[in-house]
Amino acid sequence: MNKASAYSNIQSQQNHAVEQFGFLVKRIAHHLLLRLPPSVQLDDLIQSGMIGLLDAARNFDGSKGASFETYAGIRIRGSMIDEMRRGDWVPRSVHKNGRDIAAAIDRIEKKTGTDAKDTDVAEELGVNLTDYHSMLMDVNSGHILAVEDLTASNEDAYSVYEGKSSTPCADFSEQRFQQALANCIKTLPERESLVLSLYYDEELNLREIGEVLSVSESRVSQIHSQAMHRVKARMHAWLDD
Repeated sequence: MNKASAYSNIQSQQNHAVEQFGFLVKRIAHHLLLRLPPSVQLDDLIQSGMIGLLDAARNFDGSKGASFETYAGIRIRGSMIDEMRRGDWVPRSVHKNGRDIAAAIDRIEKKTGTDAKDTDVAEELGVNLTDYHSMLMDVNSGHILAVEDLTASNEDAYSVYEGKSSTPCADFSEQRFQQALANCIKTLPERESLVLSLYYDEELNLREIGEVLSVSESRVSQIHSQAMHRVKARMHAWLDD
């Protein structure tokens, strides 16, 4: 096959992918938009997602066992998240507050051996409860997919479908981490564990979770944020490696 013919074939595959799976880009974009700050535009997500879709069309290998839709979904989502990370709209002060909250929870739970309550963390940080809840809201607005951010990178996820197998040692380490993370989430206070389950497993948005729990959307955001900081505090031995 000459270069012109090969190029034409690639273009045809990409055009077919856009026609057949453009809906997937829009679906993932709308899903992510529910979890992002108001400053993020739907069109920006769709644009970066289309780049991921075209990349998937160029690199997909059906012999690896995954369907194209599954593989493309990973590429599309990863492309959107990578673009948002490059833009990093979150102020440094919010990043610092996130680190301070996780550190405060870690200190309290090591000292008391029990779950750190809102009031405990606020006191440890030297702020009132209202200000602490505002900090949680600000930090939570900066998260895209916090639980997934604790696990393998998008490139690692791609490698599974592209056949770039990691070493047995690395696979075992990843399995141990995933198990440790699952166990950690199980030890969270009941409401925090439920919010994470509804958000990540059932894919409900904050408003829908609020309806399930009969609390406001802002309260769900606070619970989610504190749950993630508690997870990070308890998983620091893994995350600091």
